[in-house]
Formats: sequence, structure tokens, C-alpha cells
Amino acid sequence: MPSTDDSLPSAAGSHPTTAISRRGLLVGTAAVAAAQTLGIRTAHAEPVPRDPFGLGVASGDPLPTGVVLWTRLVADPHDARSLGTRPVRVEWEVAADARFRRTVRRGAATADPALAHSVHVDVRGLEPARDYWYRFRVGKQLSPAGRTRTAPAVRSRPAALRLGVVNCQNWQHGYWPAYSALAEEDLDAVLHLGDYIYELDPRSAYPDRLHTAPETPGLDQLVTLADYRARHAQYKTDPALQAAHAAFPWIVTWDDHDVESNYAGLIDEHTDTGARRQDPAAFARQRAAAYQAYYEHLPLRHRIVPGSPDHRLYRRFDFGDLLRLNLLDTRQYRTDQPGGFPLDFGPPSAGTQNTSGTLTGEEQEKWLRHGLSRSRARWNVIAQQVMMSQLRFPNFLNPAQPLPPIANLDQWDGYDPARTRLLTFLRDAKVTNPVLLAGDAHSSWFSDVRIDRADLGSDPVAVEFTATSVSSDFPLAFDTALKSYNPTLNPHVRYFDGSRRGYLRLDVDRQRWVTRARTVDSIAVRQSPVSTTASWAVTAGEPGLDPA
Repeated sequence: MPSTDDSLPSAAGSHPTTAISRRGLLVGTAAVAAAQTLGIRTAHAEPVPRDPFGLGVASGDPLPTGVVLWTRLVADPHDARSLGTRPVRVEWEVAADARFRRTVRRGAATADPALAHSVHVDVRGLEPARDYWYRFRVGKQLSPAGRTRTAPAVRSRPAALRLGVVNCQNWQHGYWPAYSALAEEDLDAVLHLGDYIYELDPRSAYPDRLHTAPETPGLDQLVTLADYRARHAQYKTDPALQAAHAAFPWIVTWDDHDVESNYAGLIDEHTDTGARRQDPAAFARQRAAAYQAYYEHLPLRHRIVPGSPDHRLYRRFDFGDLLRLNLLDTRQYRTDQPGGFPLDFGPPSAGTQNTSGTLTGEEQEKWLRHGLSRSRARWNVIAQQVMMSQLRFPNFLNPAQPLPPIANLDQWDGYDPARTRLLTFLRDAKVTNPVLLAGDAHSSWFSDVRIDRADLGSDPVAVEFTATSVSSDFPLAFDTALKSYNPTLNPHVRYFDGSRRGYLRLDVDRQRWVTRARTVDSIAVRQSPVSTTASWAVTAGEPGLDPA
């Protein structure tokens, strides 16, 4: 597919000011759209409800001349069968203006019941680095309008790029004012680094934020395709998430909770027992259901094979010659976490001795090295799920004896030889300005990354920015302890904060990369002020982080 080639995607470089907010523009556009028609004949095989667009619209995987448009038709969002068993014709339109007076592309797609009546339209023939607006129609029902943006041309030299980074949005832990704030930003694209849904049973302090009930309650995990579809649809009903999807193209990858906590390849969570424990064959069926539902609810280009436990998600995007984005999948191909320790926290030696361990698998690692070695981009990004920085934690499993420290063996610390091999390659291949992006940790970590974490006198090989969660909890006691221990246990960490929820905003130009932690005051309410609580920069050609 085009999105896995070396010469891939791209996204803008200019940020014009506007007189109204982006969300206001989208809402106004939707109102105009509701009063207009697409002007082309509609036919569909199944009657649809008055409003089949209850899960919103989205776009993703931007290329210089193309983008994927997404929606899913629903009657009852929590029951994919409620729309019937026949396909539905869905018309789509792309315009160069928010009022749809200059249509540039239009067509029709089929919402297939085998894929939960989801629609993935790979629109081509667009112009590079341009804003476009899009919408769908079924019969007389018109969807909300979304805004998207194509990437810069392959051989172009963009002056600047602005991206958002999000991850870990546990529905039950609170509301998502971070997404309301994100929708008001002026971004070229959003990166989602995993844990789009959580698989846990209904259990929340917020009565209106209880998870959907799975077909087999008590397992604290989802199993069937119906389970995963209902959970994805529930998350998609959130208005803040819908607004953020409608505002920008998204580039997404999954992590463990999109299937099951801390799974590795086809290996079930190792602490599962009794009815929760699955052999590889049973887990393959669960993973197939999870992967299919993920595809059905997100704007992905590469079509899934229903029932297959395998789906290639790692891919590459180029934003002119300014930035190359390598997006990894560190779940599907990884070997098991070493040692079988509780919660996968254990002695660092378990990771340093894991000589056969891999997070990426051999094929993906070769693909990554090939793309990095051939890159002509000013900035080379590896975006993935778990932190690559070498971290040591006080032993919270035994608070009475916090030292010696332990490591999170679910991160790259559990696969130290593989990490050393990659970092050595970055150094020896002289990869230009490598930047690592990660999530999963429910906290912000900005770090200098060295091959040997103890050699503080050496230049960093890369820098890493780990985004805090949208809503998933980070225990306050851990935040306090790490702020106390980090100066001695992790001196390469330049900034840490586990107390706030939010997202990252990346402002990249040809000389400087600035990452801002954008955090909200509270997730106990739907609307909460957002502010910049940290700002760190790296200068092109100069290794290491500095306050911005």
C-alpha cells in the first residue's frame, strides 16, 4: 500500500490565523451542510435511521495527494446488528471550502455489514499541503462536516509543521477536556500512540462513564467481535473525541489495551488464570476481533481481513523533506516480557539479559533501519507505544524497601539488547536529528537518550518525548516518589510529571523542534482550561534537550 512506501505522507507547514475557532467553523459548516444536498443520485439497499452518523466522521493517513475518510453508520451504537444485514450505499464529497461551494471530489462507497457498516474512502487526486472539507450522505441524511489536510509534496521544503500527540483515553477514569482543547489547536495532523479503548469491565466513579457490559462479564477483558465493536462505539460517542477527529487527519497505532493489557504477540496476559487464561489459538481469535473492530472505527488505509489475527499497521509518512515519521507496532510482533514478574516490573538485569527479545520483530526492524538509512529528512521520528528511555523505578512492589530499583519490563527496558542495537544504528548510520515519541506511561517524560544511560558525559543519540494520557490514571504516590528519585535514578530525564492529563503539541521548523505539554486542570468535568505546563526544545544538529 502507498502508506508503507519510503516516499510516503506529508502534512502542512503554514498556520494562518482565523477569525473563528476551528470547532466553531466545523459546527457552522455542519449546519450549512444540513441545509444542502450533494446533488447526486442516492440509492441504498437498507433503510437507515434518521441519523446514522452518531459516531461522527474522521480522516487519516494523509498523503501529498490523498487522505482516508471514515464514518460508520449506526442505529444503536452498541449493537452492530441493529442496522441490519444488507449493505448501504454512502455518498461522499470533498470540497476546497468549508461551505462546499467548490467540490473537488465526490463518489459513493458501500457500508458493508461484515465491517459493521464502516466506510473507508481512500480519496486521491488532491493537492499537497491543502485544507479540505468532507462529508457523507445516506438518502436524505447528511453527516457532520470534517476538515482534513494533505501532506506537503514529496520534494517540497516545508518551513514548519505542527502535530498533536495523544494516547491512553480510559473512558471510566474521567472526561476528555483534552480533546476539546486539542480540537481548538491549529494542527497539521494528530498522532495517536495507542490505548484508544480499554478492555476492562464496567467500574467507574462517574455514573455516566461506565463501560459497556461484555458478553462474558467478570473476566475484566473483552473477547468477542461484538464486545470490541460496542466498546469502540461507546468511546466514539464522546463529543470531544468526535470534535478532535473532525478537525484534523489522524495517524494511529494500537497498544495493549486495544486488545488486552500487556499482551505480547499471541501470548495472553501472563497473570491471567482460570477462565481468563487463553492458549495462543484462543487468544488469536480474540486478537482478530480486537484488530477488526479497531479498523472498523478508525481512518486506516490498509483494509483488514475479517477474522485474521494479523494486520500490518506499521507504516511511514514523509512531510516533504522536513520530517519523516516511522510509526511502529510494538505489540503484534514482540516476544514475551522476560521473567514473568508481577505487572511486568522486575530487576533491570532481566531486560539486559534478554538477548533474544524483540519488540518489533525482525521484519519491522529491517524496515525501520532501511527507512532511516535512506531518509533525507531534516527530522527523523520513531513514534511508538512504549518508552525507549532507560528508566529505573523505586520498588513500589515493596515500599518498605524501595531500593534496589526495578524496571518496567513491558517497555524497551525489558528488551535492552534490541534497544542497544537500534540506538547504535542511529549513531553509526548518522541518522539526522532522531526524535522518539512514546505514550503508554500516563505521564510526561522528556529525556536525553544515550546508548549507555550511565555515561552522562557522552552526547545523546536521540531525544524522547513521552505524552501523558488523555484520561488514564497515574497514581499520585508514584508521581511524588518519582519526582524525588529521578535526579539520582534517572538523571537523563530532563522533565517528568505524572500529575496532569493532556497531550503534546509539537512545533517543528528547519532549525528547532519545540514540544509543549498541554494539560488540563481537571478530568472530573467535560470542559476544563488547558495550559502549557512544560516546553522543551532540541536544535537541529545539536544533541540533547534544553528548556524552551
